[in-house]
Amino acid sequence: MSQPNPPIRLGIAGSGAIASGLARLAGPQLHTVLWARSEESAERARGSLDGAAEVVTDLGALAGCTFVVEAIAEERGPKRDLLARLGSELSPETLLATTTSSLSVAMLGEASGRPERFGGLHVFNPVEKMKLVELAFPPAAGDDVRQRFRDLCASLGKTAVDVPDTPGFVVNRLLFPFLFEAVRLVDDTGLDPESVDSCMKLGTGHPMGPLALLDLVGLDVAVAIGESIGALVPVRLRELVAEGRLGRKSGAGFFEYGS
Repeated sequence: MSQPNPPIRLGIAGSGAIASGLARLAGPQLHTVLWARSEESAERARGSLDGAAEVVTDLGALAGCTFVVEAIAEERGPKRDLLARLGSELSPETLLATTTSSLSVAMLGEASGRPERFGGLHVFNPVEKMKLVELAFPPAAGDDVRQRFRDLCASLGKTAVDVPDTPGFVVNRLLFPFLFEAVRLVDDTGLDPESVDSCMKLGTGHPMGPLALLDLVGLDVAVAIGESIGALVPVRLRELVAEGRLGRKSGAGFFEYGS
């Protein structure tokens, strides 16, 4: 007879938008601990979380968690390095996850040293509002581990869909070529971004236009995702990133944002 799973103690490694959103979502339901890389980052996280989670700067404070979710920037090297550290410091029983939106879950699972207890937990921004979680697993992950990830998603009020471990999974693989085509349409026709977004909102019922969505995702993140899924990234997008116009988080992208 199988033993019941222990109460969930959730660890989150990272302090950016996805990490903080996940902590705010999980805080009321689960004992949640968020790790930030520096005290400065920790202070920002404490301000945005308003007590929803314990914020620490010692990675070892996550050691007793039943789940730990890596949620740092979408960069292969830093993710691999942090997952390797987590894999060596966490309890052998801890399940480890990544919020990658485009990288290989099997590759990151190998980097963690525990692919049999690893999963891709792709949540969407804003985390508190978006219902979907794409779940992807390394081949070594067994049925029990996969079910525990599904149970975690359910405890957070999310709808989990198992997807193949392919670049971009389902959503980004289909979404970003469309978003990039909107950028090319602006460049090819001289149409202003507001008009493109209005057409897609009013003509197709999209809650947000493609260019505003790129600004929300972050133009630097969009470039990284495009490269990961093998999509043709528009030159305009790279130029905006080089100018420091990264979207909402920098105050400007295709649109200007107030402070």
